[in-house]
Amino acid sequence: MNNSKDKIQSTTVIGVKKDDEVALGSDGQVTQGETVMKHKTKKVRKIYDDKVMIGFAGATADAFTLFEKFEGKLDKYNGDVARAAIELAKMWRTDKYLRKLEALLTVMDKDTMLIISGNGDVIEPDDNIVAIGSGGPYATAAARALTKYSDLDAHQIVKEALRITSEICIYTNNNFTVMDL
Repeated sequence: MNNSKDKIQSTTVIGVKKDDEVALGSDGQVTQGETVMKHKTKKVRKIYDDKVMIGFAGATADAFTLFEKFEGKLDKYNGDVARAAIELAKMWRTDKYLRKLEALLTVMDKDTMLIISGNGDVIEPDDNIVAIGSGGPYATAAARALTKYSDLDAHQIVKEALRITSEICIYTNNNFTVMDL
């Protein structure tokens, strides 16, 4: 898959924190080149006794490897999401094998929401909205407007931001998975 046409494009994953509620959701589409390969992929999960939500964009097998590593870090650091994210990012950047993994992760609990990359980035958003994937910028814009100009709760904002994104981004469909903590 060296040809850019064959590159797997996929995903909108978005998380929102509003008041005391947090929600994380994604679409279900996986696209390779100009072909939709799958319609109902689940890209978000609850881990750590359902206290942490995690989502991915990128290569699925790579993401599952990173999920396992992140959950191990959560166990090691007693559920401290920020510390586990930093330790995963350090390992991901420096480990010869992990360094080749192609994915982005977003993780969140009731207090923390982060994006983790293989470049060593651990990014905390300023506005309680986190999004990754090809539709991430569209979903962020929609969620910002919905947060500011509506009375919708976090779950509803995530779902509506995904719906709006699915109407704009060709790599995002309308098969959504949305979870709350």
